[in-house]
Order: sequence, then C-alpha cells, then structure tokens
Amino acid sequence: MKKFKYAVVRKPSQSMTNGLTSADLGKPVYEKALEQHSNYVEALKQCGLLVKILDPREKFPDSCFIEDIAVCTPHCAIITYPGAPSRNGETDGIEKILQKYYTEIEEIIFPGNLDGGDVMMVDDHYYIGLSERTNIHGANQLIAILEDYGMTGSVVEMNDMLHLKTGINYIENGNFLVTGEFIDNPSFEKINQLIVPEEEEYAANSLWINDTVIVPEGYPKTKKMIEDLGYSIIEVDTSEFRKLDGGLSCLSLRF
Repeated sequence: MKKFKYAVVRKPSQSMTNGLTSADLGKPVYEKALEQHSNYVEALKQCGLLVKILDPREKFPDSCFIEDIAVCTPHCAIITYPGAPSRNGETDGIEKILQKYYTEIEEIIFPGNLDGGDVMMVDDHYYIGLSERTNIHGANQLIAILEDYGMTGSVVEMNDMLHLKTGINYIENGNFLVTGEFIDNPSFEKINQLIVPEEEEYAANSLWINDTVIVPEGYPKTKKMIEDLGYSIIEVDTSEFRKLDGGLSCLSLRF
C-alpha cells in the first residue's frame, strides 16, 4: 500500500549542538549527525518518497526537526505554532514550500501552541497530545480545521513524554507501538498495542512508510517484534538526534 509520495526534510545546522534537550546524553557531533541525516534521507527514498531537502538554518538549532512546524494531511497542510519560544521563527518560509504541494494551507495562531510531534494520524482521525509544547488552544484549533475538511481529532492527556509520538506510533494495519505512560492511557485502551520494552522505549518512535517500517538502529527486541508481524524493516542510526530528544518521525514531513 502506497500512502505517502513526498517528504520534506531540513539539513541539520552546525548550531544544532546548542539545541533543546532533556536527554543528558551529551552534545551531538555535527559531522556524525550530517551522515546520519543523509542515511535517513536515503531510507525515505527507499520507501518510494520524493524527498525535498531544505538548507540548514543556523539561527534555529532545532530546525532539523521539521515535523514540529507543520501537520500534513491528505486534504490540507496546517502550519503550527511551536511551543518552545526559541522555535517560533522556524515556521517562516514553510508556507511557500508547502504551496508547491498543497492548494489548501491553514495555520495555528497564538495563544494556541502545537508541535507536529504531538499529532498522530490514524486514517482520518488525529490524536493530539497535550504536552509542554502543545496546549488545549492549539489542539482545539487543529480539531476545528480537521473537521472543516471532513476529518476528526481528539486530545490525549500526557504527563511524562516530550511529545505524543515519543511514546506511541501507528504503523498501520491496526498496530500501534506503545511504551511508557501510553500503555495505560484511556485513549488507547481498545487498540492493538505492541508494547515496546522500557529499555528500548526510544524505538517506539518508529516510522511506517508505504509498507516499510524505519526503525532506529540498536533496538533488537522492537525490531524483531515488528518483523514478526511481516513488515519490511530499514534500520537507521539516529543516535546524534536522540541527544536532542529527536527521533525518526521528527526529521521529516511526509504526505
């Protein structure tokens, strides 16, 4: 099944070494991050995507995590209003890029805050995590926009994770990778949960693209669990981005 055709990514800037983080894993090594990002792009291409690579933005250390600045649906793109003040200017210029792919572009406006990493698409429904980066104003604006285009959305209460997709991701065919606080979250009681063990929770942020699942390198239990369900797997090392709380989904917009 081919669901996605395009991806947009942004090369890491040298300033990424000063990016936001709570990981306590040390500063990323820029040269290694560039190599990992290049391998990530190749994985997207292997999944059949046409990839647009944007230039780095030195003013914004976290700008390689482009997923946070837009939500791309089948019917419209929504430019977000990131919750971290240092990231507010990252959305500048993204509308012009998205106009090449979309005729309908909406936006979240202050006092709404919304990070794309808090938005999980499940068919025509979108789960929206209420985190330190996404507030109820932003979530309600997104739900209203989705409903205008015949889609739906619902909010998910969160306590621990940075973003919703830090701990839960839909890999199609009714399957969700779940870890941490989302295992017992009432919003996800009735789904088919593939429990990612605590020691591999970073791998919960694996990425389904056109019947292939891209998995972070170094998490064998999660990899085997996904393989046993019949998915094709591509492993990509994102260890330098993990140092900035970033994972596989964070590094691209896919539509």
